[in-house]
Amino acid sequence: MPKNNSRRGSSRGYAERTVATREIRQRFLIICEGGTTEPNYFKSFRVPKDVIDVRGLGFDPSKLIETAKKLKTQEDYDQVWCVFDRDDWTKQNFNNAFANAEREGIKVAYSNEAFELWYVLHFEFLNTGILRSDYIDKLDRFLGKKYKKNSPTIYEEIENKQANAIKNAKNLLKQYEPINPETDNPSTTVHLLVEELNKFIR
Repeated sequence: MPKNNSRRGSSRGYAERTVATREIRQRFLIICEGGTTEPNYFKSFRVPKDVIDVRGLGFDPSKLIETAKKLKTQEDYDQVWCVFDRDDWTKQNFNNAFANAEREGIKVAYSNEAFELWYVLHFEFLNTGILRSDYIDKLDRFLGKKYKKNSPTIYEEIENKQANAIKNAKNLLKQYEPINPETDNPSTTVHLLVEELNKFIR
């Protein structure tokens, strides 16, 4: 009898651990440079609402990191990400953001030169630097309509090509040795945040 009870207790414990594992969640704080484009995209991920806290602040990269540093002390977040572009920010501002992020344990999803690179990679592998206006022209063609920068539906429109974008983003980074976000144009690490969020999609 004691052995049987022991086995039942062990099975029960295993079952409880399995259920607990399924219910494990992480909470993300995602601070975006853009006020609308990036927040709209990340808010569209089909994850439980309590998983992500997305904010579009319109700050330069360095100020974005400083703000994330303050916010992460106010609530219990498992992952804190800052999303920003190379754009026309000074070299010092851009590079300081990376250094401060690493020191504070904040993760960075950057794009050089613009966030639209991530969208373009859903459709094609691009390893040549182009103007921001050219990203828009490409998206107009790929989408078969005028690309709206602040579109609330872009996630759904290109979600079926997301695996292709992740593959293209990874292959793009492999072309740079060593990696230097400030000069590597085009390049992006948005896929790293996307892959983390995908773990919690229902």
